[in-house]
Amino acid sequence: MSRPLHVEWVGTYERAYPRTRVLVDGLRAHGVQVTEHHRPVWERTRHKAGGFLSARRLAGAGMAWAGAWAALAGGEPRLPGPVDAVVAGYPAQPDVVPAWLVARARRAPLVVDMMVSLADTLGDDRGRTGVALTRALAAADRTALGLADIVLADTASGADFLVRRFGVSPARIVVVPVGAEPDVFPPTPVPGGACHALWYGKLSPMHGLDVILDAARIPGTPPIRLVGEGQLDEWLADELRRDPPAALEHVPWVPYERLRDEVAASGVVLGIFGRSGKASRVVPNKVFQAMAAGRPVITADTPGAREVLVHGRDAVLVPPGEPAALAAALVSLAGDAGARTRLGAAARDTYERMGTPERVVAPLIDAIARQRRART
Repeated sequence: MSRPLHVEWVGTYERAYPRTRVLVDGLRAHGVQVTEHHRPVWERTRHKAGGFLSARRLAGAGMAWAGAWAALAGGEPRLPGPVDAVVAGYPAQPDVVPAWLVARARRAPLVVDMMVSLADTLGDDRGRTGVALTRALAAADRTALGLADIVLADTASGADFLVRRFGVSPARIVVVPVGAEPDVFPPTPVPGGACHALWYGKLSPMHGLDVILDAARIPGTPPIRLVGEGQLDEWLADELRRDPPAALEHVPWVPYERLRDEVAASGVVLGIFGRSGKASRVVPNKVFQAMAAGRPVITADTPGAREVLVHGRDAVLVPPGEPAALAAALVSLAGDAGARTRLGAAARDTYERMGTPERVVAPLIDAIARQRRART
């Protein structure tokens, strides 16, 4: 090509979210020029469920979104040279229509990051919306997918879901794993001696927290440090009052920049164990972050997980929804420092092969380059 690719990220996407940072960093590492035109809206709310879905909060978010796009439109810069793609980043659905208008003005394809389907996440998985609102969210998903020239999915299982649920042509879908930032989660030696497991994240049904708690209640289970807050805060508080697991410690939250220390101090990192369709399709941030740090991972044996991990080689995969299997895996790894070291090193190798920013964006670069060749 005569010039480097130029990609424009535009809208109210979560600029600091790991997914966005991995994509932007990966593109820039390949020499792609990335221009960002952003106004913050959604990062002002840590947990986008529960009270956030009230009419008052949604109205406030809608007004903030309208103000953000007014500012973006009023301050639209003149870009040096042509743009090869316009990206509606995570969460894409609120931005997709104005981003499509920007893409058409730039005469560039629109890339839509559909890492999350609103209907699947808020309706089916989290159960936060009724039938009517879930249908409206599905319509928003369908609109975003219909306007996209390139659709990003984070797993092949997620891509298949978009084809089956929304009728998206597979030819428009590019699978780009979530990956992890290497500077945020650098490799460190797996601690010897006493071993504790770490789980962290937003408390949502997909994660299978009931499985983790029930595993922690089984006598002999090694200590589990659970870091997070979210939709299931009240449920977790009730469970810890009703039957506090001896093996579990709950920390409500730590800043993102401190997660590297939490991971480095752990001997094992836990993934997700839920039984939902969404849980079966995803490989979450925490799994790639643990792999980047060289930590052994225990997570549910799902189609999504098997796209990345191999049981016994770079992870331990257990049946979803089975606390006894999780407890047994924890006991086994806690008692075998050699296995923790071996699995952690293999997990780091897998990360370097398919989870670095440079690796995960390669299919996206190919897709944008194909679009550019087709237009010239």
